[in-house]
Amino acid sequence: MANTIVNNKKARFDYIIIDDYEAGIALKGWEVKSLRAGRGNIKESYATIKGTELLLIGAHISPLLNSNVIDESESTRTRKLLMHRREINKISVLIKEKGQTLVPLSMYWKNGHVKLSIGLAKGRKKQDKRSLIKERDWKRQADRLKKLNR
Repeated sequence: MANTIVNNKKARFDYIIIDDYEAGIALKGWEVKSLRAGRGNIKESYATIKGTELLLIGAHISPLLNSNVIDESESTRTRKLLMHRREINKISVLIKEKGQTLVPLSMYWKNGHVKLSIGLAKGRKKQDKRSLIKERDWKRQADRLKKLNR
């Protein structure tokens, strides 16, 4: 996506993404300005459902130097994700399965609004990660050999 603010590359490595969803985020004015300046981080964050609300926990948005943010804990506050009730109910049923969680994949602009792509994910085991690395290295070597043979 051309309007990407933040990507979570580690999520695709640590988890098997089963399905992905798009959600809006309830933000304050200074957070939107900070995101326009590219000061967001979703690497250590996750999404959860409490009651009938979908929440983003652990996302870090650094305030700009000229913003009037006194409390540093505001940068990692819990933010509400905006989705239709039907979608939240569907996701909550899927999450109750063993080993599945919601992981933020990317944050981007869409029609002037900040959107978050969240993935329904299952954790990868260490062996799976190793085989993924081997496969990636093998493809890289094959591509290098193809370039040399041209």
